[in-house]
Amino acid sequence: MKSTRPFLAALAGATMLFALGCAGTKTQESTGEYLDDSTITTKVKTAMFNEPSLSVAQINVKTHKSVVQLSGFVDSSADVSKAGSVARAVKGVASVENDLKVK
Repeated sequence: MKSTRPFLAALAGATMLFALGCAGTKTQESTGEYLDDSTITTKVKTAMFNEPSLSVAQINVKTHKSVVQLSGFVDSSADVSKAGSVARAVKGVASVENDLKVK
């Protein structure tokens, strides 16, 4: 029984270190947040792709802690507004920073 105690202590210590490694900070996302943000980014890009009036190739989408940032160039100010509203309509989006510019 004594020989298993060091093994269990090492296993418990490794588990704690692993759990701390997955935790997020103010500037860095946790593993779960990263996966959630990746999912949101994909959903926003898909929603924009399904909007025929938007040129998706010119719009960049990034997500950090559920805040979506749109950047790139569009043809009109109506496209800027449309892209923002499409992004806001996606489930899980907390807010949208619309940095799109009109060509």
